[in-house]
Amino acid sequence: MEDAVRLTALIITLNGERLLDKCLESLSFCDRVLIVDSFSSDRTEEIARDHGAMFIQNKWPGNAKQIRYGIDWLYANAPTEWVLMLDCDEIISPELKKSILEAIEHPGDKTAFSMPRRTWYFDRFLKHGGCYPDRLFRLFRPEAIRIENSGAHQKFVPAGPYGELSGDMLHYTYCNFKNQLDKLNDYAERGARDLESQGRKGGVLVGLLHGTWRFIDMYVRKMGVLDGRAGFLMAAHTSFYTFLKYVRIHEGGWGAPYDHGLAEADGSTHSDPRRG
Repeated sequence: MEDAVRLTALIITLNGERLLDKCLESLSFCDRVLIVDSFSSDRTEEIARDHGAMFIQNKWPGNAKQIRYGIDWLYANAPTEWVLMLDCDEIISPELKKSILEAIEHPGDKTAFSMPRRTWYFDRFLKHGGCYPDRLFRLFRPEAIRIENSGAHQKFVPAGPYGELSGDMLHYTYCNFKNQLDKLNDYAERGARDLESQGRKGGVLVGLLHGTWRFIDMYVRKMGVLDGRAGFLMAAHTSFYTFLKYVRIHEGGWGAPYDHGLAEADGSTHSDPRRG
C-alpha cells in the first residue's frame, strides 16, 4: 500500500488520447493521478504512464460504478484525503487550481466543493442556454460522497457540508459534428434504458413534446440565442437527443420475425462503453 497523500486526481477513460495529455498537464499540482481505464485500444495507457499516473483497468460497468471502483481502489491501495474527479476531456484552469489548493488547505467543515464547468462548442465557450456555470461536485473527501447514475451521466451528492470554488474547469467534449452524433447515439441509448427502468412512457409524441420543450428551454428561456450559431446548434442537438431518448424506450419490431432475437444475440441494444 502507498502512503496516504492529500490530493489525488481520478480519471476514467476509454480511448481518451485526444486530450489526455493536456488534461494530465493541468493536474501537475496533484500528489497522485489514478486512471481507471476500460481497456482502451489507443495511446491512453502510454500517455498516462508518460505522465507518471497510476494506471489500472476495469471492464466498464457504468459511470457511477466505474468511479466508485476507482475510489474504492484508492482506499485499499493509495489512500488520499481528497479526490479531484475529471473526465479526460476536461482541463483544470490556473484559476481553478489556485482555488482547489486554497480549499483543501483550509476546508473548515466542508466535505465537498463544486466547481464551474465551461464547455467549448463549435467555435466558442458557451455562456448561456444553461451550459454555464454548470456547477459540479468534483472535489470531495472520498468517504463523504454518493455517486448516482443519471441517464448517460452521473451525479455527485455530498454527504456533508459543501462549498464553492472559483475558476473554471474547461470542457472540450466534442471535436466535430460526427463525434457529437456518435456520443448522442450512445447517450440516448443509455438514457432510454434508464427511463425504461423507471417505468417511464415513451413514443413519438412523448419524444416530440420533450424534445421541443428542451429546445425552447435552452434556446429561448435560458437565452442560448445569445451564443449565436453555437447556441442554436447545441439546442438543436440536445433537442434531438431528448427525442431519441424517449422514442427508444420502445424499440418496435423492425425486421421481425426474420431477425427476431438477433439484437439480443449480438448485444446491440445495450451500448455501455464510455465515450469521452
